[in-house]
Amino acid sequence: MPATDSDGPVADPEAQRRHPLLFKAVTRRRQPRLRRTDITVTDEAAVKRAVKAASLGNAMEWFDFGIYAYLAVTLGHVFFPSGNDTVQLLSSFATFAVAFLVRPLGGMVFGPMGDRLGRKKVLALTMILMAVGTFAIGLIPSYASIGFWAPVLLILFRMLQGFSTGGEYGGASTFIAEYAPDRRRGYFGSFLEFGTLAGYVAAAGLVTALTTWLGSDTMEAWGWRVPFLVAGPLGLVGLYLRLRLDETPAFQKLESDSARASDAADAVETSTKGDLAKIFRQQWPTLILCIALVGAYNITDYMLLSYMPTYLSDELGYSETHGLLILLLVMVLLMLVITQVGRLSDRFGRKPLLMAGMLGFFFLSLPAFLLIGQGGIPAITAGMVMLGLSLVCLLGTMSAALPALFPTDVRYGSLSVGYNLSASLFGGTTPLVITALIGATGSNLMPAYYAMGAALVGVIAVACMKETARQPLEGSPPSVETPEEAAEIVMAQAPEPRF
Repeated sequence: MPATDSDGPVADPEAQRRHPLLFKAVTRRRQPRLRRTDITVTDEAAVKRAVKAASLGNAMEWFDFGIYAYLAVTLGHVFFPSGNDTVQLLSSFATFAVAFLVRPLGGMVFGPMGDRLGRKKVLALTMILMAVGTFAIGLIPSYASIGFWAPVLLILFRMLQGFSTGGEYGGASTFIAEYAPDRRRGYFGSFLEFGTLAGYVAAAGLVTALTTWLGSDTMEAWGWRVPFLVAGPLGLVGLYLRLRLDETPAFQKLESDSARASDAADAVETSTKGDLAKIFRQQWPTLILCIALVGAYNITDYMLLSYMPTYLSDELGYSETHGLLILLLVMVLLMLVITQVGRLSDRFGRKPLLMAGMLGFFFLSLPAFLLIGQGGIPAITAGMVMLGLSLVCLLGTMSAALPALFPTDVRYGSLSVGYNLSASLFGGTTPLVITALIGATGSNLMPAYYAMGAALVGVIAVACMKETARQPLEGSPPSVETPEEAAEIVMAQAPEPRF
């Protein structure tokens, strides 16, 4: 039996050795001594249900959102006046970007709401709004039928999509981070982006299959509507999954009236939750860091997963189906390795994996686009795989790294605000900016230079962030997998000094 004193168990050096990062975190934050009842022991079945529902819901959201990107050329012909193909494409991508312009507004509404009312309710609401917006786009008459009102209605429902997405990533990543045990947060968090890739794969696969089956003329006539109309039943499935979940343990502890002054979550329990002004006033340095990280991540993400098929068809002259098939192959490859990247981030830390991804884009973007420009399936595939392996280092790590930047009482709100401000400024505008840069310079290498600039910002941001792997979320007690691990953490603490 461990030795004790009047303050409780004496620190166990062996327990400290097994939990070094957690011990340092507790010591550095000068938290009160933790009791066994303060520590969350996760239920593995509940964690897996939460991860599945959040990831599947996220996949459905990004299926809805990805459809537009993969049909950008077709939608330009359907909803905008005929004439210059480049102008139609720019108009289509401008409408794509419109959804991102309202994402910060969605983040500012849904984020603080999620901190006040709970993660589960807000995630269900965002699912409903996305499904409605996407389904409605599939019903809009073409420009040839109703003229000016066609692009107006398209923009209106794209804004509804963007508004709902503003509450999605911050909520889903927060949900998984608060459910997962500290030592496996990277692994479980990686399933969120696995869902994102699955949504993109489903969207690209459906668009490719329809285009191959129906042909370009029929797709432009009515076939483009099918992927949007599928969103209705998919939204109902996602809503069902999310409503079956319990609230996260961290939020439940935050809400508990029985928490004592010595509880690890007590400091945030007495604060004003869901206060947008407080987020900007107190979290602004971390918000800037979040914006820089997400900006670099989103530019590279949307360049590869959204813009690349259009780049291959419009700039290099390949068929739309050709580009989508290669991208599908790359995304399936990323899905096969992304959870292993999450495991590596738990073992070696978030910063090394994020830095590897940023440096990969900085050094490999130019060679990758030179390969893609050579033409031929082997060269294009090799170039896209180079970019994909750099991206997966970010995809598999970011969903665990970003929620850990903020304390529990403002996590959903802060992450939603920071993520969506950055996504609005840099992510959604990526196809539009790259298309305009290529048009202005005539250089097909502009996507590479743009990605390199983003990666350089990302390298600086990663260097400035703190390592959070295997540590408790700020404002929440430690989260472990077994009662034995909880006991070890209690034993790892040094006794409080006596005076």
